[in-house]
Amino acid sequence: MIDVILAGGWLMLPILSCSVVAVAICVERYWSLRQDLVAPPELLALTLAQMQRVLGDPGTLEQLRNHSPLGAVLGALAQTDAEHMESVREAALASVAHDLETYLTALGIIALISPLLGILGTVVGMIDVFTSVVSASGGTAALAGGISTALVTTAAGLSIAIPTLIAHRLLLRKVDTLLVMLDETSQRWLMRLNAEHES
Repeated sequence: MIDVILAGGWLMLPILSCSVVAVAICVERYWSLRQDLVAPPELLALTLAQMQRVLGDPGTLEQLRNHSPLGAVLGALAQTDAEHMESVREAALASVAHDLETYLTALGIIALISPLLGILGTVVGMIDVFTSVVSASGGTAALAGGISTALVTTAAGLSIAIPTLIAHRLLLRKVDTLLVMLDETSQRWLMRLNAEHES
């Protein structure tokens, strides 16, 4: 395996760096996007009476806002009058969506540039091969060996890009699912709090 990596030349370094960063992002996002962290069961089971107690204590309200993404949305709703609740809810959901998508842009970039780095490595390798063949007249055996070595970077780039792209799409889908759940939950709370203000 080390021989294959060394055969790819210096461009294997950024390609392997991309793979390390991609794995780190995937592990961090899969851990951070667990449903029990984004929308904890204790907040999903929160009653109106409990929410009113939270509203009466600024310290508890601040804890709610920092508790989880769902807590941030509910905390924003709790501090707003009935007239502006919908706009505040949408702003809070947009902020939470931005937080949930952290590092996903970087993951998408890695999925895009990995095969390009591989192709660049192959082109550089081919230039070296043809230069050495022309200058040394090494024949077809040297040419074939050089081409196979040059293609190592393309294979490495694609091997990183394909799983990274799949992980990127799966994580985006997971974020979308969580945002739908947060939207539905916050909509229910909006209706409860509006009814409470009107009573």
